[in-house]
Amino acid sequence: MTDAPHVTVDPFAVTIRGIGEPHPARAALRAAGSIVRADAPAGGPVWIITDDALAREVLVHPCIVKDPAYAPAGWDPRIAGLEPTAAAQPSLTTFDGPAHERLRRAHSPLFTARRMSDYSERITALARELLAGLADAGETVDLMADFTTRFPLSMVCDVLGVPLDRVGQAIAACRGMYSDDPEEVGMAMAAFGELAAAALSDGRDGLAVELRDRVPDEITETQLHYLLFTLLYAGQLTTDPSLGFLLARVFAAEDTAAEGTTIDEFVRETLRLHSPAPFSLWRFTSADLELAGVRLPGRSPVLIDIQGINTDPGRSIGPDLTFGAGPHYCTGAQLAQLELRAVVEVLRADFPDARLAVPFAELQQTDLGGIQGSRLTALPVRLRG
Repeated sequence: MTDAPHVTVDPFAVTIRGIGEPHPARAALRAAGSIVRADAPAGGPVWIITDDALAREVLVHPCIVKDPAYAPAGWDPRIAGLEPTAAAQPSLTTFDGPAHERLRRAHSPLFTARRMSDYSERITALARELLAGLADAGETVDLMADFTTRFPLSMVCDVLGVPLDRVGQAIAACRGMYSDDPEEVGMAMAAFGELAAAALSDGRDGLAVELRDRVPDEITETQLHYLLFTLLYAGQLTTDPSLGFLLARVFAAEDTAAEGTTIDEFVRETLRLHSPAPFSLWRFTSADLELAGVRLPGRSPVLIDIQGINTDPGRSIGPDLTFGAGPHYCTGAQLAQLELRAVVEVLRADFPDARLAVPFAELQQTDLGGIQGSRLTALPVRLRG
C-alpha cells in the first residue's frame, strides 16, 4: 500500500472568479491521482476522490460512513460544518445501513418524479408571478438579490405545507445559517423549528404531515422538526446557486449550448457544469481500510470531488454525480429539476426579449468556502429587453 499524494492547492478556499473561469483546484486534484490528500478546513488531512469509478465505489462502501461520530477527534464541528451525530439526531444525511434505509423509505415515496409532477403547474405559476413582478419593478433587476432564493424556498415550503406567508422567515433563517456567529445560527435553527411546527399544525396537508405519518415510531416531534429543517435548508442551499448559473446561460447571447437541446438536457448540462454541491457531504472511514491501494486509517474524512469528476475532459458519457449515487442519492433531485425547468419555460414563453444587462464574461462567481458551492455575485438582467 502507498500513501495518497499530498496536494498543496487549497480546494476549500473562498475565492471570486469569472463565470467561465474553472476552479483553480479542480485540475490540480485530478492530475495528482484518483485519490489525493489535502488539508481539511478543520485541520488534519482529508482524502479526496477524483475518479468517477472510484467515487461510485466509495458511495456504497460499507466502511465509509456519514455519521459525524466518526469524524477526527480534534475536529471543531462548527468549523467543519458537521451535523449532530446520528445518535443525537436521526437524519438522512448522517444515518447509514438499516437505519438509513428505514428513514429513506419514509421519505422516498413523497419525492418521486410522479409525486413531484403534481406540483408542476404551481411551480410554473410561481415562477411566472415572481418574474412578472420583477419585470414590472424596474428596467434592470438583480436576480441573485432575491429571486434565486425566494423561488425555490417558496416551492419547498409549499410542498411541505409551510404557510407561504412564512417564506420571509424561511429566507431569513437560511441566510442566518451562513453566519459565523453561533448565536445567529441558533436563532436560525429556532426559526426552522417554528416553520416545521407550522407545517405540522392542524389543518395543514403538505408532505410534512405525510412524513410525520411515515417515519419510524421512535422519531420524536423535535427530531421530525430537524428532518424538515434539512429539507427546507437543502432546498435553498443547492437550488439557489444552480438557478443563477442556469439563468445566466439562458440569457447569454454568447452561450449557444441551448440550441438544439431540450430544456431537460439544458438543465442537466448546466447542473453538470456548475454542480450545486462541488463535493459530497463528509464521509468517514469506520475502520482502517485500503482504497485503490491507499491505506486510510479509521476516522479518516473522505470527500468526492463531484465538480471535478463531472467536468473531467476525459470522463466517459453516462450519468453524472450531480445528485450523488447509491443509497444517499439526493431526495430532492426531482423537485429541483422541475423548478429549474419551469424557470426556463417561463422565460422563453413570457420574456423572449430578456437579456443580461452586462456582458456574460463580466459575471463573477464566489466560492463560498469549505465544502460549499459557488454562487454568482450578481445577475443583472433586463427582463423586458
